[in-house]
Amino acid sequence: MPIPKAELHLHIEGTLEPELAFALAARNGVPLPYADTDDLREAYQFSDLQSFLNLYYELMAVLRTEDDFADLADAYLARAAAQGVRHAEIFFDPQAHISRGVGIGTVVAGLGRALDRSEAVHGVSTQLIMCFLRDESAESAMETLEAAKPYLDRIVGVGLDSAEVGHPPVKFREVYEAAAALGLRRVAHAGEEGPPSYITEALDVLGVERIDHGLRCLEDPELVARLVRERVPLTLCPLSNVRLRAVDVLEEHPLPVMLDAGLLCTVNSDDPAYFGGYVEDNFRAVREALGLSPDRLRELARNSFVASFLDHDEERRARYLAEVEAYEFP
Repeated sequence: MPIPKAELHLHIEGTLEPELAFALAARNGVPLPYADTDDLREAYQFSDLQSFLNLYYELMAVLRTEDDFADLADAYLARAAAQGVRHAEIFFDPQAHISRGVGIGTVVAGLGRALDRSEAVHGVSTQLIMCFLRDESAESAMETLEAAKPYLDRIVGVGLDSAEVGHPPVKFREVYEAAAALGLRRVAHAGEEGPPSYITEALDVLGVERIDHGLRCLEDPELVARLVRERVPLTLCPLSNVRLRAVDVLEEHPLPVMLDAGLLCTVNSDDPAYFGGYVEDNFRAVREALGLSPDRLRELARNSFVASFLDHDEERRARYLAEVEAYEFP
């Protein structure tokens, strides 16, 4: 069994495997422009973030009903459990569904069905984080937050994702202030393709508690010192970074440098159906490519629970951390 871990950077729409995409397309009568699953997998060659996003949004067309979202989440949670995940904080993109006529209530109800049974069926505790699309308007984000209000008993936080360059965090100041007033936790993608200043802005303007990605912080030593001092978690996604060309090859990933600097790094899978691996696949890949020791891997697993939004249940967090310390590497 893999080392116990939390997954903190996972887009549920990015877990749509080709086989499930075709099954849902058939169920809903949605035509796909691919001959079969092999043909679709061939399309999973990306030159940058935008080329990935184009396919990502195209395939979302197959997600129509509560059953679809429940099946999607169930499939992820089964895979996650097999990869040692004990707690998952799951992103979803309501605007991408609302824009094609699927209401947020349908999405939350479907995901919620799978999340409600996750602990009993898979042994995985879960939380749901609603992300705003940064390449949409700030007004659209505010409308989405308003639409989500009836479902905030299911949603613990807000995030910011999609195309980063040209969409600085400050654009979403007001919606993050409104989310904070509602008691929602706040995270944001920053410093993947965007500059280090986006990380600073996410902290200072949006008041985020965690940075998703954050790779480019290394270009700003003062920012690194601040992230270390304030213990701001970074949710890194190594296989994603290579697939989207943020890093040329995994052997050049800066994860060891970041850990040596004292940064609170975690390893996650991002959009695993598209990027060639779930979270334990990422752990194994960095272990091999970067020569990480068992102590380093244990540190990454420990960090994942420390960085999680389990503040309401410290007993659970302590139990998960104890599992990490007791784990024996094969």
